[in-house]
Amino acid sequence: MVNRLAQQGIKVTGVSKATLGLPEIAHAWVAAGVHSIGESRIETVEMLSSRKLGVPLLLIRSPMLSQVDRVVAHAAISCNSEAVVIKALAAAAACQGVRHGVLLMVELGDLREGILAADLEAMVLLTLTLPNLVLVGIGTNLGCQHGVAPEKTNMAELSRLVESLEGRFGIKLEWCSGGNSANLPWLASGADPGRINHLRLGEALLLGREPLTRTAIPGLYTDAITLVAEVIEAKQKPSRPWGNRHCTSFAKGQAAPLTEPDQPMAMRSLLALGEQDTDPTGISAPGINIEGASSDHLVVSCAGKVLEVGDEQRFQISYSSLLRAMTSPFVSRCFIGR
Repeated sequence: MVNRLAQQGIKVTGVSKATLGLPEIAHAWVAAGVHSIGESRIETVEMLSSRKLGVPLLLIRSPMLSQVDRVVAHAAISCNSEAVVIKALAAAAACQGVRHGVLLMVELGDLREGILAADLEAMVLLTLTLPNLVLVGIGTNLGCQHGVAPEKTNMAELSRLVESLEGRFGIKLEWCSGGNSANLPWLASGADPGRINHLRLGEALLLGREPLTRTAIPGLYTDAITLVAEVIEAKQKPSRPWGNRHCTSFAKGQAAPLTEPDQPMAMRSLLALGEQDTDPTGISAPGINIEGASSDHLVVSCAGKVLEVGDEQRFQISYSSLLRAMTSPFVSRCFIGR
């Protein structure tokens, strides 16, 4: 992916936040040629900073005011959209005698972080006039909040804004950061990237898919990360619950009415995995039907196979499932080399 995008003049920040910045993955990405590593939490940035990766660290979430000292001490660049935070970063950088890079985020429709285009010039002027800050460029984020897709119109607007700012202030912006893994279908369609020369990729590099349609990206692996769960119970049980039903801890709606106990029997297996460990709606395996999950149990039925106590079942995972599994202290990590 790094080589493919380089042919279009685009550098890659590998976003490792879904893995809590696992150094093994960060080192693999650096060896593959990523320009920088992106993280959303300062705690993870600090940990990676101590690993001496040899590439810049980008804080991809706007810094908390309470953490600006830590941000300028450990992150080379941070994404920003608030004047008060930018001023605080400048003050912290001055106290530490360092220069901190600022990537101004622009709102282009997905309604997460970003400065409205009409307010962008004022923010650029502020950043340029504050000491100890370097305006690295501008960027945007699409697809994460409302699924707004990067396409010709909004990507052209980002390029236009870069050129307008450069003309207005007589500067050259190093980065025009077009977005994340959701940008890849647009680029693969043969679109002209314009001034876009930087992307922040997480899901594509980890799971080999683009996030908007979950489509596999040609040439990448979709099974580089696998979730494995052990079977702790395997029994024939009625196929439906019975009794006077109410909501469960993880209910998303009204419980179904009373069911009679004389239901057809079916083989059910119970796995040592639950809502505390992953997003059960985002895991899948051939021949496995996920019947439900509680905090630490996953109930499955099988078609054409039998799961016995002690068996291990492997699942492919979505980005949300990966994020939660990596965050759970009850899920161990095992790295298998080629």
